[in-house]
Amino acid sequence: MTRTRWAALGMAGLLAFYLVVVLGYAARLIADPVPVAQAIGWALVVLPVIGAWALAAEIVFGFRAESLARRLEADGGMPREALPASASGRIERQAADEAFERYAAEVRQNPHDWQHWFRLALAYDAARDRRRARWALREAIRINRGGQPRGATGRPPR
Repeated sequence: MTRTRWAALGMAGLLAFYLVVVLGYAARLIADPVPVAQAIGWALVVLPVIGAWALAAEIVFGFRAESLARRLEADGGMPREALPASASGRIERQAADEAFERYAAEVRQNPHDWQHWFRLALAYDAARDRRRARWALREAIRINRGGQPRGATGRPPR
C-alpha cells in the first residue's frame, strides 16, 4: 500500500474518531434538561452527518480515480513523456502549457472518452492546478459510469 493511501486512511480514521466523539457529546447535550443545551446537541448531530457524508464521498472518489488509473495504465494510455522540470521539481510552465493544450484538444475532439478526460486531469495536476485536475477527473469518472460530460471545452466552468 502506498504512503498516500496510508495517509488518507489515517486521516479518515482520525475524522471518524472525531465524529464519534462529537456524536457522544451531542447525545449528552440532548439528554440535558436545559433547552439551549438540547438545541446545541441537535446542532452537533448535523455536523457529524455532513462530515461522514464528505468522508464517504472522498473515499469513493479516491477508489474510482485509482480504478481508472489502473485501467488506463493496463491499456497503455498513461502519458509517457517526461516534462522538463526545475531543480525544485516544478514542471516548466511552457512545457506544462504545451502538454495541457494537447490534452485539452483531445478532450474537445473526444468529449465522451473518459481516457482523454483522465489525461487532461493529469496535465492539470502536473501544472499544480489541483481544483481543475479534480474537476477533469470527476468528468472522467462520470463518463466512465455512463454519464454525459458537462463540458467539452477542456476548461472547467468558472
